[in-house]
Amino acid sequence: MVYSFIVSDAHEGLRLDVYLAQVIADVPSRAFVQKLIAQDRVTVNGKPPAKSNTKVAVGDKVNADVDPASLIAPDIIAQDMAVDVFYEDADIIIINKPAGLTVHPATGPAGRRGGTMVNALAHRFQELSDVNGPVRPGIVHRLDKDTSGLIIVAKTNTAHARLARQFEKHTVVKRYVARLQGAVQFDQGVVDVAIGRHPKYHDQRQASPEGGGKTATTLYQVLQRFPRSTLVALYPQTGRTHQLRVHMKHLGHPVLGDDRYGRKAAFPRLALHAQSIAFMHPATKHYVEFSCAVPREFLDPNF
Repeated sequence: MVYSFIVSDAHEGLRLDVYLAQVIADVPSRAFVQKLIAQDRVTVNGKPPAKSNTKVAVGDKVNADVDPASLIAPDIIAQDMAVDVFYEDADIIIINKPAGLTVHPATGPAGRRGGTMVNALAHRFQELSDVNGPVRPGIVHRLDKDTSGLIIVAKTNTAHARLARQFEKHTVVKRYVARLQGAVQFDQGVVDVAIGRHPKYHDQRQASPEGGGKTATTLYQVLQRFPRSTLVALYPQTGRTHQLRVHMKHLGHPVLGDDRYGRKAAFPRLALHAQSIAFMHPATKHYVEFSCAVPREFLDPNF
């Protein structure tokens, strides 16, 4: 079976063997991946890499020819869980994901197997794309666990590939709403500050205004002002990991309820919601847009 992956910002700069050990479900070990590379069963952008320590870059297409019998069974559990299907047709599904729901199971023998959006999708739908491997059926992009809102799921591999290309070219238009700490000074503005890995906390990112990070741009617009906080619309022009949360912290107004970049106790949840998403439909080639309501708690004047 050939596994095919597009390297995302979250994995940029990793060694090839480390990257594949993370994204291929249930590989027995990193040495297993290194053996695949040595046998020329791995390609990067169509060519075998020179070594296992080759660094991957955002947008690289990595293929790995793996015998499924050599892997631990992925064991995706189909679970009868409530899932809000916002829209569905023969090619795509739009899910309105609640805050607190993880998108897909973790890889590796010790990874979490149940209670994710993928487990719910496996129970409800007979056909989902398998481009990203058996533990990420249908998943074209993702939202952080604590971010709510609209996420696209692909039913077919053709739809998945066409949607993935749109994300790579940054032609998918996303609008988020967020409740921010304090009074944002201007009614609208742009945060154009690079984002890099945090030197100490590897699961976090930081603004890198002096260089060393990847370019990142976010547009913002004030929607409503409250005594101690501000409701804004956010339009990411790039897709860096934790971009909106990092940019709002850099602006001096972290997202309420953010346990990594702000104060978790400031709000009942992370006050970030993917309200709308617009893209070219992979089958009809028509431009479509889906938009949902702002969560009620985001309008509560007590915060």
